[in-house]
Amino acid sequence: MPDTPSLSQSLLLALPDLDRRVAAAVASYWDSRQAQAERQRERGGSDQGARAAVTGGAQMDGFASLITELLIGAGVAPQCIFRKRFLELPGFFRPTKEWDLLVVREGQLIAAIELKSQVGPSFGNNFNNRTEEAMGTALDLWTAFREGAFNNTVRPWLGYLFVLEDCEKSRLPVRVVEPHFEVFPEFKGASYARRYELFCRKLVRERHYNAASFLTSPREAGQRGVFTEPAKDLTFAGFARSLLAHAVAYGQGG
Repeated sequence: MPDTPSLSQSLLLALPDLDRRVAAAVASYWDSRQAQAERQRERGGSDQGARAAVTGGAQMDGFASLITELLIGAGVAPQCIFRKRFLELPGFFRPTKEWDLLVVREGQLIAAIELKSQVGPSFGNNFNNRTEEAMGTALDLWTAFREGAFNNTVRPWLGYLFVLEDCEKSRLPVRVVEPHFEVFPEFKGASYARRYELFCRKLVRERHYNAASFLTSPREAGQRGVFTEPAKDLTFAGFARSLLAHAVAYGQGG
C-alpha cells in the first residue's frame, strides 16, 4: 500500500507563503472589478459604475483559484473540484442553488463554499441582502442534507468568505432604529465593517457554516494586494486549515 501524507504534512505542503497568495487574490479582485466596469462603459450599457462591477460575476476568481490550489496541494484530485460550471446543488426550499466552489468525490458532497464581497457607497441595503442570502443558503442546504439530498455518511463542510471595501463609510458608526424593542448591544454604534465581522462570526458559532473568513481592503491600495483581517478568528489561514483538514480526511483521491 503506498504511503500517504499525514494530515499535518498535507497542511504544511498546501499552505506555504499564504499571505502573499491572499494578497494576489485581493489584487485580482480589484483588477477584475475595474476591468468589468470599464468593459461595461465601453459597451454603453445602462448597467454602469459600481453595479457593473458587481454584476460582472468574476471578481472572486482569484480566491477560487487560490482555494483550488490549496486543495490540490493537500491531495484533493482536480477532477473533484468544481468551479465555473457544475456548481448546482439541490435545495429543500428551491430546486437548486449555485455555489461558488464545490468538492464532490464518489457521489459525496465534501465541501461547498460561498465567495462574496461588497463595496460602497450603498452599504445599508446590500448588507441586509448579503446576510439574508447567506443565512437562507445555509438553511436550504442543511435541510436538504437532512432529507438525504447529498450524502449517506459524510457531513459536508460549508465555508463563507467575504471581502469588504475598507473606506470611511464602512468604518463609520451606524445608527440603529428601535421603535419597539432594543437591538442586541453589540450592534449599537457598530459600523458596517463591525456588523460584517459579527455576522461572519455568528454564522460559524451557530453552526450554519464550518468556517468563515472576513477581509477588508481599500480600493486603491487593494490593487497592490493590501488587505486587513480585523478578527483573529476569521482569518483566511484559519478558514483554509479548517477546509483542508476536512478535505484531507474525506476528499482525497479521484
